[in-house]
Amino acid sequence: MQNPTLDSEPDVELELEDAVAAAPEAAVDEAEAVDADEATDEADDDADGDADDEATDDGDERDSSSLLVQEGDIAADYLERLLDIVDYDGDIDLDVENDRAVVAIVGTGLQSLVGPQGKTLDALQELTRLAVHQKTGVRSRLMLDVSGHRQARRNELGALAAETAREVLASGESIRLTPMNPFERKVVHDVIGSIDGVRSDSDGEEPNRCVVVLLDQ
Repeated sequence: MQNPTLDSEPDVELELEDAVAAAPEAAVDEAEAVDADEATDEADDDADGDADDEATDDGDERDSSSLLVQEGDIAADYLERLLDIVDYDGDIDLDVENDRAVVAIVGTGLQSLVGPQGKTLDALQELTRLAVHQKTGVRSRLMLDVSGHRQARRNELGALAAETAREVLASGESIRLTPMNPFERKVVHDVIGSIDGVRSDSDGEEPNRCVVVLLDQ
């Protein structure tokens, strides 16, 4: 795969469909695995540590925060040039949330940047992460959203997960949800993990990998 640079003219004439093909599923899946490992590590770190560790953590947090701000700035520059290339109008908002940079493209008429089932958005997110990694040398967990698509999807999946948990608790039978991408599966896992009496697993291979909700026995 070519570096996601927008500096050379032959590379910049990138159709949105090409962007979808360019974003490898394996890289997105790896991000999900890293998220899970980091969540476990953070929980372990919170459980123990003395004053010296806390002082070190404070320094690490400052370094991490600075890196996340830098990631957002790099991503914003990359996406602004991409928007110019495809001739789309949109504002870019930057934030830091849950120890990751969050970048949002806000505007109207941007549905093509989301694509069916959010596949184009996933591709653009992966390309943006690669662009950030190219500049910083550090693997990015940046989250990209377009016109609130991910937040709307998060709300929808939260409601689905809660309803599914109620059905499993009532019937005692496991329920297999429809295939989801890593972002969607993580939202469901997080909601199920907050509900007593049920648990969730991922099953299958991409692109048909899905969440199974079952009793926590």
